[in-house]
Amino acid sequence: QMQLVESGGGLVQAGGSLRLSCEASGILLGGYAVGWFRQDPGKQREFVAAINWSGRNTNYADSVKGRFTISRGNAGNTVYLQMDSLKPEDTTIYYCARGTSSSDLSAADGSFDYWGQGTQVTGSS
Repeated sequence: QMQLVESGGGLVQAGGSLRLSCEASGILLGGYAVGWFRQDPGKQREFVAAINWSGRNTNYADSVKGRFTISRGNAGNTVYLQMDSLKPEDTTIYYCARGTSSSDLSAADGSFDYWGQGTQVTGSS
Protein backbone atom coordinates (compact mmCIF):
# COMPACT_ATOMS: atom_id res chain seq x y z
CA GLN A 1 0.00 0.00 0.00
CA MET A 2 1.43 3.34 -1.03
CA GLN A 3 0.99 5.91 1.70
CA LEU A 4 2.49 8.65 3.78
CA VAL A 5 1.92 8.55 7.51
CA GLU A 6 2.27 11.56 9.77
CA SER A 7 2.87 11.30 13.50
CA GLY A 8 3.92 13.45 16.41
CA GLY A 9 0.89 15.64 16.79
CA GLY A 10 -0.69 16.23 20.17
CA LEU A 11 -1.46 18.75 22.86
CA VAL A 12 0.90 21.66 23.21
CA GLN A 13 0.93 24.90 25.15
CA ALA A 14 1.67 28.23 23.56
CA GLY A 15 5.43 28.61 23.35
CA GLY A 16 5.95 24.87 23.36
CA SER A 17 7.47 22.53 20.79
CA LEU A 18 6.49 19.47 18.82
CA ARG A 19 8.26 17.40 16.19
CA LEU A 20 6.14 15.92 13.44
CA SER A 21 7.32 12.97 11.38
CA CYS A 22 6.33 11.87 7.90
CA GLU A 23 7.14 8.30 6.94
CA ALA A 24 6.58 6.62 3.61
CA SER A 25 5.27 3.13 3.05
CA GLY A 26 5.22 1.56 -0.37
CA ILE A 27 6.62 4.68 -1.99
CA LEU A 28 9.92 6.47 -1.84
CA LEU A 29 10.54 9.89 -0.35
CA GLY A 30 14.20 9.74 -1.14
CA GLY A 31 14.91 11.61 -4.34
CA TYR A 32 11.80 13.76 -4.08
CA ALA A 33 10.97 17.10 -2.54
CA VAL A 34 8.63 16.84 0.44
CA GLY A 35 6.30 19.44 1.86
CA TRP A 36 4.26 20.10 4.96
CA PHE A 37 0.86 21.77 4.80
CA ARG A 38 -1.82 22.53 7.35
CA GLN A 39 -5.55 22.92 7.13
CA ASP A 40 -8.48 23.65 9.39
CA PRO A 41 -11.61 21.74 8.38
CA GLY A 42 -13.61 23.85 5.94
CA LYS A 43 -10.73 26.21 5.24
CA GLN A 44 -8.13 26.44 2.51
CA ARG A 45 -5.00 24.34 2.84
CA GLU A 46 -1.96 26.40 3.77
CA PHE A 47 1.65 25.72 2.77
CA VAL A 48 4.03 25.43 5.72
CA ALA A 49 7.44 24.23 4.50
CA ALA A 50 9.19 22.17 1.84
CA ILE A 51 12.57 20.50 1.47
CA ASN A 52 14.37 19.31 -1.62
CA TRP A 53 15.68 15.82 -2.24
CA SER A 54 19.08 16.44 -0.64
CA GLY A 55 17.89 18.47 2.31
CA ARG A 56 20.10 21.37 1.34
CA ASN A 57 17.31 23.65 0.12
CA THR A 58 14.19 24.58 2.03
CA ASN A 59 11.25 26.93 1.70
CA TYR A 60 9.05 28.24 4.52
CA ALA A 61 5.85 30.17 4.80
CA ASP A 62 6.44 33.62 6.28
CA SER A 63 4.18 32.73 9.21
CA VAL A 64 6.54 29.98 10.42
CA LYS A 65 9.98 31.25 9.41
CA GLY A 66 12.40 31.20 12.31
CA ARG A 67 10.14 28.92 14.36
CA PHE A 68 9.75 25.76 12.26
CA THR A 69 12.49 23.61 10.75
CA ILE A 70 12.01 20.97 8.09
CA SER A 71 14.63 18.24 7.76
CA ARG A 72 15.19 14.79 6.31
CA GLY A 73 16.17 11.64 8.13
CA ASN A 74 19.43 9.92 7.24
CA ALA A 75 17.68 7.06 5.49
CA GLY A 76 15.85 9.53 3.27
CA ASN A 77 12.40 8.06 3.70
CA THR A 78 11.41 10.19 6.68
CA VAL A 79 10.90 13.93 6.84
CA TYR A 80 10.50 15.92 10.02
CA LEU A 81 8.94 19.23 10.96
CA GLN A 82 10.34 20.68 14.18
CA MET A 83 7.91 23.26 15.49
CA ASP A 84 9.11 25.64 18.21
CA SER A 85 7.58 28.70 19.84
CA LEU A 86 4.16 27.45 18.90
CA LYS A 87 1.33 29.93 18.72
CA PRO A 88 -2.42 29.35 19.05
CA GLU A 89 -2.80 29.94 15.32
CA ASP A 90 -0.49 26.97 14.64
CA THR A 91 -3.00 24.50 16.09
CA THR A 92 -4.65 22.59 13.28
CA ILE A 93 -4.18 19.44 11.20
CA TYR A 94 -0.78 19.01 9.55
CA TYR A 95 -0.22 17.00 6.36
CA CYS A 96 2.91 15.90 4.57
CA ALA A 97 3.08 15.42 0.83
CA ARG A 98 5.58 14.12 -1.67
CA GLY A 99 6.64 16.44 -4.43
CA THR A 100 6.39 15.56 -8.09
CA SER A 101 10.04 16.50 -8.56
CA SER A 102 13.29 16.40 -6.63
CA SER A 103 13.76 20.11 -6.19
CA ASP A 104 10.51 22.04 -6.76
CA LEU A 105 9.78 23.78 -3.45
CA SER A 106 6.67 25.51 -4.71
CA ALA A 107 3.90 26.12 -2.23
CA ALA A 108 1.31 25.04 -4.78
CA ASP A 109 -0.76 21.91 -4.08
CA GLY A 110 -0.26 20.80 -7.67
CA SER A 111 3.46 20.32 -7.06
CA PHE A 112 2.72 17.39 -4.76
CA ASP A 113 1.16 14.04 -5.57
CA TYR A 114 0.99 11.73 -2.54
CA TRP A 115 -0.58 13.04 0.67
CA GLY A 116 -0.82 11.69 4.19
CA GLN A 117 -3.94 11.53 6.37
CA GLY A 118 -2.79 14.26 8.72
CA THR A 119 -1.84 14.63 12.36
CA GLN A 120 -3.63 16.97 14.76
CA VAL A 121 -1.84 19.67 16.72
CA THR A 122 -4.07 20.98 19.50
CA GLY A 123 -3.48 23.84 21.87
CA SER A 124 -3.87 23.27 25.59
CA SER A 125 -4.65 25.94 28.12
